[in-house]
Amino acid sequence: MLYFQRSALSSHAMLPDDSEEDDLFREESMLRKIIEIDETACNGCGLCVAACHEGAIGLVEGKARLLRDDYCDGLGDCLPACPTGAISFVEREAAAYDEAAVKARTAQENSVARLSGGCPGSLSRFFASEDPEAKPARPSASAPVAEPVCEETPSQLSQWPVEIKLAPVQAPYFAGAHVLIAADCTAFAYADFHRGFMRGRITLIGCPKLDGVDYSQKLEALFASNDIASVTVARMEVPCCGGLEHAARAALERSGKNVPFEVAVISTKGALLERR
Repeated sequence: MLYFQRSALSSHAMLPDDSEEDDLFREESMLRKIIEIDETACNGCGLCVAACHEGAIGLVEGKARLLRDDYCDGLGDCLPACPTGAISFVEREAAAYDEAAVKARTAQENSVARLSGGCPGSLSRFFASEDPEAKPARPSASAPVAEPVCEETPSQLSQWPVEIKLAPVQAPYFAGAHVLIAADCTAFAYADFHRGFMRGRITLIGCPKLDGVDYSQKLEALFASNDIASVTVARMEVPCCGGLEHAARAALERSGKNVPFEVAVISTKGALLERR
């Protein structure tokens, strides 16, 4: 990118005029193959960020963006990771791939504070409990229970398996079912997830970032093959969770089913931000 090249040059010498600076920039750039990202097609899932080991791609305002030309090796490991086809190759004037700079960046980011991998949804966070008497649970088979045992809350899970990848395309329990498509993290973030979301629904879960698959094909077949009553998507607020919403929405549209579709967004601190 021109910004990085100009910054690097200006830090070494005072250039007499813009024309000389442009000449120096052209000497350090070359016509080569490099990726291009269509932000209008990007769903913000962040899969390309994880696939790019050089760190050339990052999420900016919920969209994937090529951050530095000299970090892109032009091999295209990110292309098959994109579920929407938003990434392609182009041939243009760009800074040469700088392997030394990539290695230096990798070494610099090899710390706990920077383990987000470029995705805001992976950023390490700790939420202190607001309950002053909150204590960690320490179950033991031999130690006596010091506190009275409360009645166990029944699970609202009504079928198995729950993973989208493992669920059958056709099953009797899908007939007339209200289907919940939930991101893996939602049940851990939202305290009353069983009663608030799972009760009365068939639950399917997945993580577009970790699974690295396009759920829309499986969900399309499932929706088309069964007489479902509605679809609810429970997702986290982080951008990478947008891939699950996009897959469910696209699958329902392609299946031809005209049923209610709802999206619930949960914050990383467990609050229900919106239902739309």
